[in-house]
Amino acid sequence: QVQLVESGGGLVQPGGSLRLSCAASVTDHTIYSMGWYRQAPMKQRELVARITGSGSTNYADSVKGRFTISMDNGKVTTDLQMNRLIPEDTATYFCTADARRGGSSVRRDYWGQGTQVTIYS
Repeated sequence: QVQLVESGGGLVQPGGSLRLSCAASVTDHTIYSMGWYRQAPMKQRELVARITGSGSTNYADSVKGRFTISMDNGKVTTDLQMNRLIPEDTATYFCTADARRGGSSVRRDYWGQGTQVTIYS
């Protein structure tokens, strides 16, 4: 079982900061990477940031230099530090985990329920 719960969303003015956290409860799975996606109303879901177990990171061009993703040494939690927020960052943010069940060769993504981030001016 892989269960992900996001927290830290809220309402913030442009230029402000938020820190999102994703707490993972993992049973009989190995986590290979974790990340964050976001989806605004009437728009497609897009990758925001991803981090692998080896520490490699990948960011959307729109957030480079403003957002930082991190993962704990147990690879069961991930945080997204968001700075210099702009209205275009408004979306529901989803935590993801790339995981493989013990004894299986199949890897797939698991998803949290999402946390709302709203930037207002």
